[in-house]
Amino acid sequence: MNRMRLSGCVSRRSMPVFRSAVRHISSQSSSSSLFKLTTLPNGLQVATDGSPGHFSALGLYVNAGSRYEGTSLTGLSHIMDRLAYQSTQDFSAEEMNENLSKLGGNNMCVSSRESIIYQAAVFNKDVTPMFNLLASTVQRPIINQEELQIQKETAEYEIGEIWQKPDLILPELLHTVAYENNTLGNPLLCPEDRLPAITVDDVLLYRQKFYTPERIVAAFVGVEHEVAVQLATDQFGSLERGAIRVENEVSRYTGGSVDLGQMPTQHVPNQPELVHVFVAFEGLSITDPDIYALATLQTLLGGGGSFSAGGPGKGMYSRLYTNVLNRYGFVETCASFNHSYSDSGLFGITISCLPSHASLAPAIIASQLAYCTSNFSGGLTEIEVKRAKNQLRSSLLMNLESKMVELEDLGRQVQVAGKKVPVSEMCEKIDQLTLKDIRRVARRVLKDGAKNQGTISTGPTVITQGRPGVFGDIEAEIKKYGLGI
Repeated sequence: MNRMRLSGCVSRRSMPVFRSAVRHISSQSSSSSLFKLTTLPNGLQVATDGSPGHFSALGLYVNAGSRYEGTSLTGLSHIMDRLAYQSTQDFSAEEMNENLSKLGGNNMCVSSRESIIYQAAVFNKDVTPMFNLLASTVQRPIINQEELQIQKETAEYEIGEIWQKPDLILPELLHTVAYENNTLGNPLLCPEDRLPAITVDDVLLYRQKFYTPERIVAAFVGVEHEVAVQLATDQFGSLERGAIRVENEVSRYTGGSVDLGQMPTQHVPNQPELVHVFVAFEGLSITDPDIYALATLQTLLGGGGSFSAGGPGKGMYSRLYTNVLNRYGFVETCASFNHSYSDSGLFGITISCLPSHASLAPAIIASQLAYCTSNFSGGLTEIEVKRAKNQLRSSLLMNLESKMVELEDLGRQVQVAGKKVPVSEMCEKIDQLTLKDIRRVARRVLKDGAKNQGTISTGPTVITQGRPGVFGDIEAEIKKYGLGI
């Protein structure tokens, strides 16, 4: 395995007119759902799901994010979400804030590795004014030095806070190590030493490169499709296609290992000091046919914190609660995770425990993952798989109760795949899964390697935080259980 110290890989300072045009618009719809999709002449996509209700959700999804930044634009995605809802050509910052407050204030902007999301939820009557505000902040912002400096200072404070919270910073570093020096490994947080160098010209270049109509999806839930297309055409119909070609580099999973040592963290009074370990293998992309089986496996493993273990609805029957949290008193947190992206992903388990028992954590993680691939005693059972399938289907259906969650699912699916898979189809695919399917996918990810397009290594990614050497030889433990070979 590629083993690196923190200084050699990641660090806090080396670290997001309608009627005349209608004949040229391409549209598609699905008879199995309320989903409709229209592409405007300039490439902007308008996606709707006409689910009825008193509220509507709307958003703009920009195909940008940290994976596309490269060296010259490192950290810009983080700054872009900080600059949202500030001064525009239509509103001052004060007017923008006042108008958002009048509409309920239920709005957000988030930058991620593969998308920058602007979205809001409002009463049905307020869809037009809210979309006008979203379009204004996305298309017509005024980027000035004063506002940029304020947001850079805010970002610096955020970065400092996050670096004191292992549960927030370690997943970020996991990506940086898993995809060393490429795409999904680019820092989601703007590196502190990069902040002073970011200029107004950098922000304008970022916008010129990524904020183009062919890289934007306008998504609406609870809005009639014709109304949505009209709104998008009014606001973005005259926007020209981008002049700068963006190369979509394939993610290259490298794996690796980083020992963070004893980092300065915020200590909670009357709570013990903990050490932390993440073990991950390359997972599957969002569009991979096996993604439903892997999601079911993650649900089956489950996990969480010891404080909530056994409470109603807390996953008390998940494997990591039953076999780890309810068995080992020294384990504070044990949870599985599954991060999926357009062409790769990360799947694994994390543990936070008392330093005195840290040497046992690697074997606990490795054994729990190995059981998922085994036909023998301790392996997955039919009843576990059935329970996980029911729980996953339940979660998907419960998400329909939140228009904001439904909106993000709509926008991101169209952005990644150019279509939306109905929840009914997802539930059907989950229902068809068998124990054999789950075990096969577990072996694919944990033993043989996901073998996505850009895969370089089939080995694990390991992140540890605590006194050096406290976890022992994690790589040897993983190999002993036949994982990542």
